[in-house]
Amino acid sequence: MHLKERRRSITMRHQAKPDTAGTENRIVASLKKAYERFVKIRGNPREIALGFALGIFIGMTPYMGFHMAISVFLAALFKWNKIAAAMGAWISNPVTAPIIYSATFYAGEKVLNTESACCLPTTLNLDVILQLIKSAPEIFWILTVGGIVVGLPVALLGYYIALSTILRYRERIRGNIVRKKEQLGHAREQLKEKISHRKRSP
Repeated sequence: MHLKERRRSITMRHQAKPDTAGTENRIVASLKKAYERFVKIRGNPREIALGFALGIFIGMTPYMGFHMAISVFLAALFKWNKIAAAMGAWISNPVTAPIIYSATFYAGEKVLNTESACCLPTTLNLDVILQLIKSAPEIFWILTVGGIVVGLPVALLGYYIALSTILRYRERIRGNIVRKKEQLGHAREQLKEKISHRKRSP
């Protein structure tokens, strides 16, 4: 009886533990899928990288809820890649928003040489941002200036990373195609030699 109770308690303890490994696997799988989608975007590599950098820059601004729409609109205006811009805008998401806005708020305060009486809330979404603008509009301008200051170097870095990633991926694909063509040519030559050898043999 005690043994059954002990087994039941061990089982319940294991079930109560959060599945951290499963969560990590899902995050890795999502990042891998996003990478595969990104490198397979069709178009000029420079335009794709510019669209991605634009999305990152817009994602650093306090216009939460409108990042993707603004990014796609501006990408269409500049004739850069719209899909890459939308993907870049996702740099600001429910997980990263507190980190990003804390950094932009700090940078904005330093640049404007001001200290806001309000502090930035830990939970940020569109409703919270709108409430902040109503109650303390200076925070909006602090976040905007900070977003520009932080967003420019991050977007520039994103541009070069995106460009090099796309170029390496396409170079690898071209190399694989060349190798397969060489293998097929080699196999064709061997087949021709075998056929000619059979014809010559009595």
